[in-house]
Order: sequence, then structure tokens, then C-alpha cells
Amino acid sequence: MRTIRSAPQPRKPRLTTSAMIASIASERQKTKPAPFGHALVELARSRPEVVGMTADLGKYTDLHIFAKEFPDRYYQMGMAEQLLFGAASGLAAEDFMPFATTYAVFASRRAYDFIHQTIAEEDRNVKIVCALPGLTSGYGPSHQAAEDVALFRAMPNMTVIDPCDAHEIEQLVPAIAAHHGPVYTRLLRGQVPLVLDEYDYKFELGRAKLIRDGKDALVISSGIMTMRALEAAQTLKGDSIDTAVLHVPTIKPLDTETILRESGKSGRLVVVAENHTSIGGLGEAIAAVLTRSGVHPRFRQIALPDEFLDAGALPTLHDRYGISTAEVARQIKQWLAPALSANPAKSL
Repeated sequence: MRTIRSAPQPRKPRLTTSAMIASIASERQKTKPAPFGHALVELARSRPEVVGMTADLGKYTDLHIFAKEFPDRYYQMGMAEQLLFGAASGLAAEDFMPFATTYAVFASRRAYDFIHQTIAEEDRNVKIVCALPGLTSGYGPSHQAAEDVALFRAMPNMTVIDPCDAHEIEQLVPAIAAHHGPVYTRLLRGQVPLVLDEYDYKFELGRAKLIRDGKDALVISSGIMTMRALEAAQTLKGDSIDTAVLHVPTIKPLDTETILRESGKSGRLVVVAENHTSIGGLGEAIAAVLTRSGVHPRFRQIALPDEFLDAGALPTLHDRYGISTAEVARQIKQWLAPALSANPAKSL
């Protein structure tokens, strides 16, 4: 009997431990280094009240760039997040404007009560800027802030922002400085993708922006999921699926007017995509807005599951939990299949 051998399959590049903290940029995608650190330096040149603070994570939140430029306005508080935010509140009470940085898990879980009592309740002008939001670390539940938005959305007086890329981060730094009051911002650091610069995008606090239009599906997204949605829209275009993308960087307060207007257009599937647990984030916030307003589109959600996530390489985890570009495109295509197959003018 003759053995039939299959053709050798091309090998995928071997993922190393560094892939657990790798850049979220796609291959050959444009990036910009440390946009937050550089933007904060530019802001501080004209705002002497701006100070930078961190809890032993200056290098890993890009605040080391600020520290080098303004060493006398940089406070390294050590591995003590509660102290970091208590001190930030005290500085704000004396008319400074602290930008306090750490990992999202440490702000949202370890220091939550200190932020609640000393910053939010007092309505102090503290800007909390946190790296590794959602599933942007492969180091397991201790470093994966899958529930940070839900926690900070529930905190009175707190504005919550989830930026998409380097272009938006550069713009939001002066914008949140112009806003008086506490702000929680998810931070992309290191080599951060550039996406929105190609769409003539301008960040406005509290405003959602339609990045591209389309008649078959509307993806409402924040953070890195706007990048994924735009990439998926290009993929779906090859299947004659026309996909709109509405970017919602400010999760609290929501731009309900724009969300209702775009969600109310007839015939479109509405998909909310977020790098966050399905509990308490952008998806549930938008579902509540639609229900209260009597707007009832076909509605689906792309989000992380309500469970403790695995450790591993980020590309693998993004595929596993449905937030990679390929998985976003696959899910939208699957949800649209019944409606499109009923239309003889379009086929998958």
C-alpha cells in the first residue's frame, strides 16, 4: 500500500514569552513610541501645575519620559498604590493637577476605595492613567484588568475613557487636562498603533465619532476594538458586507444622541465590541440606552467572557476570546448569514 503524504504546512512563527506583553500592532502597522509620555511633556511646558506620579511603574506607563524632562515634578511613590492616589488627592487639593499612573488592575482593584473616598467623593482634579487594560497582557488574571471599566463606571464623578491608538492618546491628554474633575483613562503604552490619523479624526471628550459608514452592520467600539473593527470591516468588504464603525472613546458619560441615531438606522445589525468583560462595560451601557429609548435593533456583543482569563501569548489569547481581527470578522459574518442568504442580491 502506498502512503500518501500531505504537503507540508507553512510554519507559524514561534511565539516567545515576549508575546505575552507584545505590542498589539498588526504586522507592518504604523506605530508611535510612548504617545502619552510625550504628550504629557508638551502639556506640562505650558501648565506648571501638572505633576507626574507613579507607583514604581514609570518605565511601564511611559511616565519616565516626563520624569526625564521635569524631574522636580515627578513623584515615585514606590509599590504603594493606595499611597499614590491618596497623595494625588492631596496635591489636587493644593491646586496641582496630578497625572497618576499604574497598571489598570492596581488602580481598579487594589486602590479602588482610596480613589473612591479621596478622589471621586471629593471631586478632585486627578487624572488616573492606567496601562495594561483589558486583555493587553498575557500574564493572567493578576495583570488582566478585564473589569476595570465596570468598576469605574459605577463610581460617581468619574469620567471613563478608552482610547484607540497613539493619535487619540496625544489628543486626549490636553483634553482631559481642560476638564475639571477625576478621569480614568485606559492607556496603550510602548509602541502604540497609529490608526485614526488616516480618518482625519479629532478626539472630543464625551463624543462618539462615526469613522466609516456601512449599510449591513454597525460596530460600536472603544479602545483597541475600534482598530480591530476597522480591520474586520476591510476583511468583510471582500464578502460584500458593508460595515460601519462608530468609535466611542468616552464610555462615561456616553454620547447617547449619536449612539441612538446610528443604532436606529433600519436594517443594520448592531454589534458592540469591547476589550472588557461582557459584564458592566460598554456593551451593557449601550444595551441599557437602547432599551430605555425604545430603539431595538438586532443586537450582539463581542467581549471577554465572565471568567478569569488564561495566561499566554496575546495573539493566541485574542483568538481564543474572540477579539482578534479574524474572530471579529468571523462573528459578524456568522450573525449576518441568515439575513444575507435571504437576499438573493447578496451572498456570502
